[in-house]
Amino acid sequence: MQKGYLNLTKKIKIQEVVVVEGKDDTTNLRRFYDVDTYETKGSALTEDDIERIERLHHLRGVIVFTDPDYSGERIRKRLMTAIPTLKHAFLNQNEARPKSKTKGRSLGVEHASFEDLEKALKGVTQSFDDDNQFDIKRSDLVRLRLILSEDSRRRREFLGQELRIGYSNGKQLLNRLELFGILLKDVEESMTKYEKEEHENSRL
Repeated sequence: MQKGYLNLTKKIKIQEVVVVEGKDDTTNLRRFYDVDTYETKGSALTEDDIERIERLHHLRGVIVFTDPDYSGERIRKRLMTAIPTLKHAFLNQNEARPKSKTKGRSLGVEHASFEDLEKALKGVTQSFDDDNQFDIKRSDLVRLRLILSEDSRRRREFLGQELRIGYSNGKQLLNRLELFGILLKDVEESMTKYEKEEHENSRL
């Protein structure tokens, strides 16, 4: 049996409504999960879309599960601003790539295996509103070379994958970390892992 194609006699129930971009994403999720989705059908969210998603959020809860590309990130940011308390699931780019060349090169939830969908949904993050606990400063980002260094982009990419909060550029990173309540020790542990992997790769 091909990896990711599991014979699930009983599908896993997801209580929340999952926001995806299109019907192929819904189809893939429903192969493994008993789930209701809200399809945005593109990156141009309307005010009606946001109003409906907010209503669903109050009724059942909502998980935003968009593609790890520009369009998906645009939808996610818009929803983060409009409804800050939504939950978010993230696929890394390598998990969202097509498994065969015949399916093109676009990234999408539609291409993810069960194992990768499960990792993303188990790693759901939620915005965080307790300012007293957030302990990361811009100086920490400089010290950890997440900004203002030659390899900062690679470090941010690794961090976003490791913490499953998606990629953020240097200007957005501090806000993204605060939004999801990431603590300094989590960032430091991720960067220690990054440096260990880089060191091991350099010895090959």
